[in-house]
This record gives sequence, C-alpha cells and structure tokens, in this order.
Amino acid sequence: MSRQDISDLAALVAVARERSFTKASARLGVSQSALSHTLKKLEDRLGIRLLSRTTRSVAPTEAGARLLATVQPRFEEIEAELDALSALREKPAGTIRLSAGEHALRTALWPRLDGFAAEFPDIKVEIEVENGLVDIVARGFDAGVRLGEQVARDMIAVRIGADWRMAVVGSPAYFETRKRPKTPGDLTAHKGVNLRLVAHGGLYAWEFEKRGRRLNVRVEGQLAFSSSAYILAAVLEGHGLGCVPEDMAAEGLRSGRLIQVLEDWMPSFVGYHLYYPSRHHASPAFQRFVEAMRHRAG
Repeated sequence: MSRQDISDLAALVAVARERSFTKASARLGVSQSALSHTLKKLEDRLGIRLLSRTTRSVAPTEAGARLLATVQPRFEEIEAELDALSALREKPAGTIRLSAGEHALRTALWPRLDGFAAEFPDIKVEIEVENGLVDIVARGFDAGVRLGEQVARDMIAVRIGADWRMAVVGSPAYFETRKRPKTPGDLTAHKGVNLRLVAHGGLYAWEFEKRGRRLNVRVEGQLAFSSSAYILAAVLEGHGLGCVPEDMAAEGLRSGRLIQVLEDWMPSFVGYHLYYPSRHHASPAFQRFVEAMRHRAG
C-alpha cells in the first residue's frame, strides 16, 4: 500500500467520524476543498462512491461503511499504540477526546480539569459539548459523560460527580399573579420554559417522585431552549417556571431573585460517570485523566 493510499484512507476515517467535511478538515489541518478533492480522487481510483453528500451532512455509502468497518479499527489501534508510547516518556502525552453535556462539563469535569491541565501540559483534552446522548464509538471519542443510570452495561463507568437534583423555579414577579403549585398536577395552570432535547427532538418531561409515586409532567409554555442557561435567564425575566439543575438556581435562590416550588417532589439523579468501551486501549495519558476526574466522596 502506498503512502498516498494511507493518507487518503485516514481522510476518509476523519470525515466518517465527524460526519462533516468542515469539522474533519479542521481536525486534519487542511482546507475543506483539499479534503473533498482527496476523497474524490480516492473514489475515482476505487471506481465506487464511498460517501453520500448533502448540503447539511455526509454519511458513508454501503461500500464506504464496509471499507470503514475494516479500516477504521486499524487506525484506532495505531493511534492507541502511538499514545501508549508516551509511557516511555518522563511525562505522559497524547490527545483525549470526550463528549459531555454542558452541565456535566461545568459541575463534574471543569472543577478538576484546570488542575489536570497544569499537571500534565503534554496531554491535550478536547471536549465536544452536546446535551444529547452520543454514540462515542461511532463518533471516535475516547470517552463520554452520562448520568450513571444512562450508561450501557457493556461500558466501563467511573463516577466523576455526586448525586444531584433538579429544581422547579420561578421569579417573584411571575408569582405575583399566580399561586405557587403544591403538587405536580397544579402545573397545568402555569407556563413552562422548556428544555428541547436535541437528540430526540422532543421536550423534556419534568420528573417528580414522592413516597414511591413517580410522575412525568409536560408544562406548556411559549419558550423552549436546548440549554439550561437560557431557560434560567428566561425564568429570571418572568417568562414562566423552569426545571433546571438545582446548583444552577442556587445563586438566584440565595439572592431572592428565584423562588423554588415542589422541592419535596424532586428526585435525586445518580451522579455523572465517565464511560468508555471495555476494549478501549487505556493509554497512560487516558489513565491519568480517569484518575484525576474520579469522584471521591467527601
């Protein structure tokens, strides 16, 4: 196999991972047009179409998926071995790619990431912030972050955060003309600022539990966002009630800018876990990262 073939196949793997010429070209450090030209030449040389392109996305064809099923694992093995060579260095080095939601990043990863970056300057950490559930294997991530109850059983999971709760909150101005709800059923008389679940396309149903009784309630409202930060901003401006992570509402509750309701109905969620495939080759850099992120009670 020629060096050109290897380079072209590496470009194909990058596009398949990112599902985007723009992201893949940025990752490879080449222009989008050059990357597109490289893959067009590969397709011409093989005499078969490998990628299906649209104005918004790119995906492997049946032939492309067959080729990738053989080629991509080989490139991943090579990348893992190159990362493993950092064990021969005085300090571990390499790149770690993660997928995490904004709340997980802010509460579980970021508090430890600052110190980790200072201690291991040769380890690069790339975090793609996505609030939906992500197939980390298909997307080429080393690991992802989810709530403990969401991690598949065939994955290795390491707890990196404490248990936490959501909070239903509203502004004092909002409650001037409305009664505070005492049960989830009372929410039918209120407006909600909702969370749009990007991965599923629907709205998050607010979850409640009390004395073994569980309820999921959809609160109708005018506004919906895919970010809890904007939900909180809209709630502070009096646009309705919001269901946000309790820690995000803490400052507003202390200052009196927010009022919490239905507190005795809010269940706890198992804390965030860092998860990765059991067959993942744990490089020294990745091992250091996992240990640095690990949650230690107290």
